[in-house]
Amino acid sequence: MEMFTVHTLAELAHLTRTRESARESLYLRYSPGPESDAEYSSTDHESELVMPGVSVNPLAAPRWWTLPLEDWLARRVCQYLRKIDEGARPWLLTGRQVDFGPDNEPLLVDITPIAWISPELVDEARERYATRLHAGAATRQDRQKTQGNSTPQSE
Repeated sequence: MEMFTVHTLAELAHLTRTRESARESLYLRYSPGPESDAEYSSTDHESELVMPGVSVNPLAAPRWWTLPLEDWLARRVCQYLRKIDEGARPWLLTGRQVDFGPDNEPLLVDITPIAWISPELVDEARERYATRLHAGAATRQDRQKTQGNSTPQSE
């Protein structure tokens, strides 16, 4: 399937804002790609149940997010990087949400592939996530352990 490639967080932010202004949500998915996803549905690995759509990560930042959109996007790109080791590639899509998965992720049908995420963008996201946020901190204690990281700031 022919798709363009997004190379920077700035490009991804622009694309996300453009889709939002058109009232169309943009999602991130890690998988072998759209052609593979057309043949197989997402499966809940713990129960082995087939889900009614493909699991995705929404890219729109929530209303409470006051840091730059690029920080949010870096966080979202980095959330499932382990999937790359399993042969997945990050790509962007739109679609119709029909339900949610076991991690409260949206499940989409009627998907439209939009673009691939480049390895350079993944590297930029890793760097930004590690330097601008307390990467991996789930609790106040975790955050105190990562005090070596810079404090998040607005641009």
